[in-house]
Parts: sequence; structure tokens; C-alpha cells
Amino acid sequence: MPRAGRHRTGLPADLAGGFSPAADDVEARLLGQSRSMRPREVSAKASVSLRGARKFWHALGFPNVADEDTVFTEADLVALRAVAELVRDGVFDEPTALAMTRAFARTTDRLAVWQTQLMAEALGEQQVGTAEADAGLDTTRAVPDPATARATAAKLADIADDLEPLLVYAWRRHLSAAISRMVSDSEPTLDNFGVVRCVGFADLVSFTRLVRRLSERELARVVQRFEALASDVVTAHGGRVIKTVGDEILFVAMGAAPAAAIALDLVQAMAEDDVLPDVRVGMASGQVVSRLGDVFGTTVNRASRLTALAKPRTVLVDDAIAASLASTSGFEMSPLWRRTLRGIGPVTPWSLRRADQAGRRGRRSDDETAKADDDGKDDDGTDDDGTDDDGKDQGDLG
Repeated sequence: MPRAGRHRTGLPADLAGGFSPAADDVEARLLGQSRSMRPREVSAKASVSLRGARKFWHALGFPNVADEDTVFTEADLVALRAVAELVRDGVFDEPTALAMTRAFARTTDRLAVWQTQLMAEALGEQQVGTAEADAGLDTTRAVPDPATARATAAKLADIADDLEPLLVYAWRRHLSAAISRMVSDSEPTLDNFGVVRCVGFADLVSFTRLVRRLSERELARVVQRFEALASDVVTAHGGRVIKTVGDEILFVAMGAAPAAAIALDLVQAMAEDDVLPDVRVGMASGQVVSRLGDVFGTTVNRASRLTALAKPRTVLVDDAIAASLASTSGFEMSPLWRRTLRGIGPVTPWSLRRADQAGRRGRRSDDETAKADDDGKDDDGTDDDGTDDDGKDQGDLG
């Protein structure tokens, strides 16, 4: 039976009997009310113009609704009224209030989709070997079968109140960390002004070929495993995952030493994993532009180009990171041939590895490296056919 909670209305949900929720029933359980208001009603009750209410609705990421459609609940009214009061009280101007709303919307949209898929996968695993699977349903697709989808809807509606405090807790923790970083970045040093980060890309090798031979469900598991493993490595060293795009993860770190540890641990973790292919990493250090939870700029582009140059199970870094690590024990670097990277200019990549001897540090000479970068690639980091080794153009990423 569903547990009591402030959003729960006591609607029945008999999972064992194959609960078949209508969309409105699930919505009522999640929001606490059924749809009861049209657009003009909700805007009037919130003392907001219809145009202003539509702006808020769009900022939340939802499409236009017709004037005669009854789509809004009391929860929508409460949210609209709260944002309007913040604007009236002078806490925000309207553009900032809408931007704040958009930030919540984009983040929670991805969160909701992610959690729905995770729950469907967990419940789908329990369905394997049941009558549904034996009846010939396709178990290779990532999309759940109807029975699993219905069970997922009921389960998430039932536990939403249990998850909500965790969402607020995580947001407050990350808000605190973001404020600390902002304050730190606002205090320029003698050498740097602005936001300076070590930026890295970790790219799964030959992912295109892997996609062709895996089923949808197998591919989903690989991507999920990669994201989970990479995120654990990055955060363990104090870095931050900025985003993942299928076969690639973008991360940042405050210093060269933790960034180097992240990169080398990523290579090792993927090499030791029985499911994931090898990874290659490129990193650069310098000023970045931080907006909308993402990072931009020449430093990001330089890291991306270095990733395209790297061989499997290797890490390439730029001059700035190499110089920072020169006196740091535990790492050694080898200079490769100087390259002219598209959109970047001349760059000397450095091959980064852990020191072979305890306490060994710094750079190796050109003679020691034996020009280890003789990989048959052009100066722009591509093979002769203009693509990287798994057949996709990586040049414009970042």
C-alpha cells in the first residue's frame, strides 16, 4: 500500500495485480491534485497577466496550451504565485526569475528522465524469465515493455515523497559548493584573473563499432556504466563532471595534480573493466567561460583537440599542465612533436603517465621519449581520411 505523504492522495496502486495507472491518476498522485484550471483561471488567481503566466510555463519547458484546456492544478498556481511574488518584492527582475526557472526546469527534466529509465531498467530485470518474457516480448530494446512501464509509473508515484528530501538536500549541498567556488574565483592571483580550470575529455575508443554490435539495452548499460564509473573517479579527486555525451565525458578540476590523477585513474579504470572499451584523455589548463552549468572557451577546445590526438590508454596534456606537474612527484611527462591544431594554433602535446619509480618527477627529454607520437596522424589529429580511429569527427566538440 502507498505510504502517506503530502503529495499522495491515497489512490490505489496494486503492483502485484498489475496496476494500470491512467496518466491523470499518476499526475494527481505526484502533484497532489487533479487538473482543475484553464490558463486564464490560473493567471487570474496568481494576479499575473496571461502573457506572464505563459512565459513562466515556457520557462518550465512545457508547450503552449489552448485557452479552453483544463491542464493546471493547484500546484501550478502555487508555483506561479511564488515566482511572481519574488519579482514583485524585488528579489529578482523578470528575466532573472525566468532564467532561474529555466535552470530548475532543464535540470529536473533530465533528472526525471534519468530516474524513470533507471527504475524501468531495475523493474525490467525482475521481469526476465516471467510469462511476459516467455511470450516473446523483445528484451533487447531499451524502451520498457507495457507491463514494466506501468509498474515503473506506479513505483515512482509511490516513492516520490521519499525522494524529494534527497533532491532538496543535494541541491543545497551543490549550491553551497558552487558559492564557495564563485568566491574563490572572484579573488584573482598574481598570475591569473577569472575562472581558471584544468579541463579534460575522456573518450571511449572505437565506440562507433561497439554501437553497431550491441542491442539497445546492452548499449544503454554500457553508457550507464561508463558514466557511473567515470563520475566516481572524477569526484573522488575533487573534480566535477560537467556533462557526458554518450561516449565522452567532460570534467574540470581546480589544480593540475588532481586533474592528472583523474585522467590516469580513468584510463586505468576503463582498462580493467570487462565491459567498457579503452579510453583516451586530453587535458588543458587555462581560463574558461562558465555558463549554464557548462564551460566554454579556447582551453576547452584545446583539451578536445588533444583528446583526438591521444592513443588508446594514453593521456595528453598541454604545456600549462606539464609545467605545473614538473615539480610534482608521482608523474612524468614526455614531449611529443609540436602540432598545429585546427582552430587552436601550435601546441606541444605532452604524454602523461605515472612515474615508474617512487618519488620520480618532472619531464623526460626528447631522446627518452623516442618520439613516441609517431602514430600516423596528421597535424590536426586525424587519420588520412579526416576521421579519428573509430570513424567519427571529433574536431568540433567543445
